[in-house]
Amino acid sequence: MTHAVQVTGLHKSFGDLEVLKGIDVTVEQGQVICIIGPSGSGKSTLLRCVNLLEQPTAGQVFVSGTELTDIDVDIDAARRKLGMVFQQFNLFGHMSVLDNVTIAQRRVLKRSKAEAAKVGMRNLEKVGVAEKAEQYPAQLSGGQQQRVAIARALSMDPDVMLFDEPTSALDPELVGDVLTVMRQLADEGMTMLVVTHEMQFAREVADTVLFMDEGVVVEQGPPAQVIGSPRHERTKSFLHRVLNPTHVEEAASP
Repeated sequence: MTHAVQVTGLHKSFGDLEVLKGIDVTVEQGQVICIIGPSGSGKSTLLRCVNLLEQPTAGQVFVSGTELTDIDVDIDAARRKLGMVFQQFNLFGHMSVLDNVTIAQRRVLKRSKAEAAKVGMRNLEKVGVAEKAEQYPAQLSGGQQQRVAIARALSMDPDVMLFDEPTSALDPELVGDVLTVMRQLADEGMTMLVVTHEMQFAREVADTVLFMDEGVVVEQGPPAQVIGSPRHERTKSFLHRVLNPTHVEEAASP
């Protein structure tokens, strides 16, 4: 069986700094993998290496059976299998919402204007912002902009969706709407690789949770194990800080 994503022996260095130190990850079709860990642990770099926004120093990345790290691969064609949603929304401010979700369809997939608009509207409706189609990003809340970014990625018909802390730039009251959309995608069987600090989301939605620290996967398994009953001290320490922030702050104050 062909894996949706397979990462083997992945290393990434920036000069003398080794950020990823031999990562192995396998994602099956329809799985949701949540990656958690402290800042600087390599989570976002891993995601960026999966779609070759960062070139791995060593190792291999396969998506739907195609090796993206093969020097002869058609990277643009291979990358179309991957949808990416970033922390920042990266929408074109001078374009309407509908134009934002159709431009790549028309330029990359060569869809007609009418077909691209039909697909775009369907995905804007899926994420709950169809009524904003003619508005501009500046007229939308951060949560609405992020949902447009998700619709844009979905409109390219990816096999796998990559989410790099998609709620970290949002005001707390806007986070829920974006997570609801992601839960819906998971329920529909979308294969997802999600870097997140939303532990409740990871607990409820993930099939597998990876805990990363200092460039390695320290622990991985079902959410009930990794979040509910972690085995490694580094995992326990991280989750204690994340799940009990008030308690930790009080303990640290003079």
